[in-house]
Amino acid sequence: MTGLDALIGEREIASPEAMEDLGREIGALLGPGDLVVLTGPLGAGKTTLTRGIAEALGVRGPIQSPTFVIARTHPSLVGRMPLIHVDAYRLGSPAELDDLDLDLDGSVTIVEWGRGMVEGLRDTWWDVEIGREWHGHGVDNACGTIGREDELDAAAPRLVTVTRRP
Repeated sequence: MTGLDALIGEREIASPEAMEDLGREIGALLGPGDLVVLTGPLGAGKTTLTRGIAEALGVRGPIQSPTFVIARTHPSLVGRMPLIHVDAYRLGSPAELDDLDLDLDGSVTIVEWGRGMVEGLRDTWWDVEIGREWHGHGVDNACGTIGREDELDAAAPRLVTVTRRP
């Protein structure tokens, strides 16, 4: 596991551009075998963050949410490791994620909606939680909502929390 230790903690991200910047910062620190789980509600910025990570890794794009294909492998354009981008939203169990037979050791792996799904894949991984603000009503809990969905402001700042698991 490489060193995201410098990024552990909370930070407010003010724009999609700043989210991609954070992704580039994260991507510059990742190496083969690293696993990052992205958690947050729809539209929180998980794929935007992944775009920045992908740019830092120098992989082939475009980086889009793999919701319908479950997983995409983006090969390196610069002779480094590939990026595996997984959307675990439609998977029913950790066994289904394991059945994808992904090259976790030779790649950087990003799993959106991966909480509760990756625990058997690695002893340790990085957890990045993205919360969206609700028109001054606070930040959601990334697994549910506070307030009403029609009050959600797509341009509102995000609260990003990076932790190492377990």
